[in-house]
Amino acid sequence: MAKIIPFKAVRPTRDKVSLLAARSYDSYTAMQVESRLRDNPFSFLHIVNPGYKYQKEISGEERYGLVRNRYQEFKEDEIFIQDEKPSFYIYKIVNRDRLEFNGIVAAASVQDYAEDVIKKHEDTLEFREVIFKEYLKTVGFNAEAVLLTYPDNDELEAIIEEVMQSRAEYEFTTTYRDTHYLWNVDDEVLLKKIQQIYSEMPALYIADGHHRSASSYLLAKDLKEENPNHTGDEPYNYFMSYLIPESDLKIYEFNRLVKDLNGMTKEEFLIKLDEHFRIENRGMEYYKPSKLHHFSMYLDGEFYSLYLRKTKYEIKNALDALDTHILYVTVLKPLLGIEDLRNDQRIEYSHGKKDLAYVKTVVDSGTFAVGFGLVAVTSDELKQIADEGLKMPPKSTYIEPKLRSGVTVYEF
Repeated sequence: MAKIIPFKAVRPTRDKVSLLAARSYDSYTAMQVESRLRDNPFSFLHIVNPGYKYQKEISGEERYGLVRNRYQEFKEDEIFIQDEKPSFYIYKIVNRDRLEFNGIVAAASVQDYAEDVIKKHEDTLEFREVIFKEYLKTVGFNAEAVLLTYPDNDELEAIIEEVMQSRAEYEFTTTYRDTHYLWNVDDEVLLKKIQQIYSEMPALYIADGHHRSASSYLLAKDLKEENPNHTGDEPYNYFMSYLIPESDLKIYEFNRLVKDLNGMTKEEFLIKLDEHFRIENRGMEYYKPSKLHHFSMYLDGEFYSLYLRKTKYEIKNALDALDTHILYVTVLKPLLGIEDLRNDQRIEYSHGKKDLAYVKTVVDSGTFAVGFGLVAVTSDELKQIADEGLKMPPKSTYIEPKLRSGVTVYEF
């Protein structure tokens, strides 16, 4: 049974939320970061990039300490204020594509994570888990929610819809034309009802944020060992999450781009591919696959459709049926010599929002030799992978919504 609880969020004042809210730091170019830091003194980027104040690149423990200092300064200047009562936060996003996401910001249990009530579908890198754990331990807060998903629930949807009939605490539109809304729910009867609904769910699924949730679990283990009066109710036993129903989840594919053909000519490569795929030359036609086990390929100025020969490929479990895994075990590893999908410098990824025109452009430029297009993973595939205790290859999914950092902050 899932344990989801309300918490006292630290939040920007209503007049500053649009200025403060920021995308994930890694999503900005260096030029974008510079302009926001220069022109907007309220941006959350000032907190996560504290060296800007001294015009110096700062990393490691020194940076962590300064991040905490900047955060405390925002609180001292009353840019951030903590809510007096534990609350759930109804959060709505309408993006530039007119897709709408409705969910609840809440605290999820690290124990549920450890016991697989909160299920995972991706592998994590231990060194990244440890680095982020140490960061959290020093700064004492988390400003980026883990995206969790659950089966659609009519009762919960009705509660969310009812709350959204009132005036939102926040309503702001970003320069990316996404509009964000937030409602504060602190009514005790409603809080208990929402908790009860989640407690009746046998499982929740991580959609995005595997490293953040893993790091929160490691942090809780450390702080428990350091606390002789540990009760299990301390804030470090939970991590901030954004919970949305499966039907709201939008999953895009990640296309694959490879820099060379591993010493083969085009003709040799096509002959090798023929073992596992029925190949059709589509010429200049933009071929985008629409079915599982169908792939597109752009090579030497032409598109190809690749249909998996099922008589040559055995499916024993959910991972075997996953297109990103199929491409890896039939093409990327045996033919193109790419074993480490995370670290091999010969492969790069572009999410499906960039579409096949981007794949064509970078291959035509000579930066890459070949590009592969895939069908997006479904939420059912994601859940089945997690239920079977399996892990997807890296960059199997690009998932929306993407929350802004700093709209709600969780302290521990």
